[in-house]
Amino acid sequence: MTEVTDSKTELKKMLLAAVIPGSFLFLCWMIYLLEFSLNISLSSYGLRPREFSQWFGVLTMPFLHGSLEHIIANTTSFLILGSLLFYFYNDNAIQVFIWSYILSGVFTWIIARSNIHIGASAMIYAFAGYLFTAGIISKNIRHMAISLIVVFLYGSMIWGIFPQNTNISWEGHLSGFAAGIGLAFMYRPPKPVSEIDEFDDDCCDYTEEENINIKYHFKDDNDKK
Repeated sequence: MTEVTDSKTELKKMLLAAVIPGSFLFLCWMIYLLEFSLNISLSSYGLRPREFSQWFGVLTMPFLHGSLEHIIANTTSFLILGSLLFYFYNDNAIQVFIWSYILSGVFTWIIARSNIHIGASAMIYAFAGYLFTAGIISKNIRHMAISLIVVFLYGSMIWGIFPQNTNISWEGHLSGFAAGIGLAFMYRPPKPVSEIDEFDDDCCDYTEEENINIKYHFKDDNDKK
């Protein structure tokens, strides 16, 4: 019975971890389907580096995608890495998510080429950067395992931060990755319980020679009132 309850609890936790990343993706898909159904493109509302008149591009960039292949590719990685973030780092996940959204856009706006930058991949790189770095600095076996999983599944992503393909926003990838690493130090995961001393010398002075007297008080039915 306990195992069934634990399984249900874990399943519920996993589903809840996917709510915010899934809701974000839902908006991305609604915008893409609107473009497709009306045969229009909203790419012009994307991020234009260092153009103050297009400041809103910092906020609109992750929601816009250039093609069906583009949004499908981002959907899988965004949902997986975003859910891992909320599942294993729930205490800081919402802050990391929001700052990943903002900082990846701001950094891209500062360093990117003068072009239109769109897509949620910058946030994906921010999640990957955070999950990898947080797992390493946490010294927590469970979190370090997540770092290895991220490397195993998305290790090839590292090449996306270099200017090998000018058709993709490698600047957005680099910006997101840098933001994720910085956020890992800003929102450090808690230390493992094993690292916390159960007995603190400052709060407890205990010696084996110390005599502890325990008195039990009870009333026997034969006692006189």
